[in-house]
Amino acid sequence: MKWIVGLGNPGSQYAKTRHNIGWMALDELASRHNIAIKQSKCKALVGEGTIDGVKVALIKPMTYMNLSGESVRAFMDYYKVPLEDMLVVYDDLDTEVGRIRLRYQGSAGGHNGIKSIIQHTGTQTFNRVRMGISRPEPGYAIVDYVLSKFAKKELPLLQDSIERAADAVTFSLNNSFEHTMAKFNG
Repeated sequence: MKWIVGLGNPGSQYAKTRHNIGWMALDELASRHNIAIKQSKCKALVGEGTIDGVKVALIKPMTYMNLSGESVRAFMDYYKVPLEDMLVVYDDLDTEVGRIRLRYQGSAGGHNGIKSIIQHTGTQTFNRVRMGISRPEPGYAIVDYVLSKFAKKELPLLQDSIERAADAVTFSLNNSFEHTMAKFNG
């Protein structure tokens, strides 16, 4: 089973914020493949189904961003799934809105959700789809920025990146991550 973890924060006040772009990508995947993400387990909402012949679990940690690793660890331990089969989808300040970047390892880069996953798994090596949210204007606090909604002019770019992220995740299920990176990092 492949498991796709989308990072975000629970609660309607966070639903359309920059920090929840990972959840938006999971919602797109769920919609495309008729998977309901509503089972409550492992400190997360989980939806299980099949995408392109591959059994998948779509996971939205309910721990709030900074504790995402708790949910990842709980899922890993309960289902005995290898880390190599995990793909994390999350927001990235260093990538502009509308773009995605795939990586298979690296530091948290200041992202507290990724920092938590690294702490709870003991490694920086896991597959990632980083979705661009751009950096704020100088003087705008990062914490306020990531919890803000996208500007109206950014919405078409946001939708493109959600669709591309869902395409990349789908492609990665039946192709190596190196091949996926080569195709989608272009």
